[in-house]
Amino acid sequence: MEQHDHSYKDKKVISIGIVSELTGLSLRQIRYYEERRLISPQRTTRGTRKYSFSDVERLMEIANKREDGVQTNEILKEMRKKEMRSNPDYRKKMLEGQLNAQFHFRNKK
Repeated sequence: MEQHDHSYKDKKVISIGIVSELTGLSLRQIRYYEERRLISPQRTTRGTRKYSFSDVERLMEIANKREDGVQTNEILKEMRKKEMRSNPDYRKKMLEGQLNAQFHFRNKK
């Protein structure tokens, strides 16, 4: 049952307007958090953003932390640490990305 519950939460089917109503955030705030890479909506072929229930929960977390004065870059660091602890594949991808970035940087010198 848990696996099924998780899958519906991750389906990107909610429009930005509904997300705004559910979270109390403005469209601009939601787009800003996307720009800061705190959330990653899916885009339709026409470019419409689609969000999941997990995204809504994450936005609520972000909004609460911002109200407490936490900067977006600190929120992003915290989210990445949490993801690395809970997802070994994420950790591997992050390390590979860092190694690739270092490789490209060294080769440019």
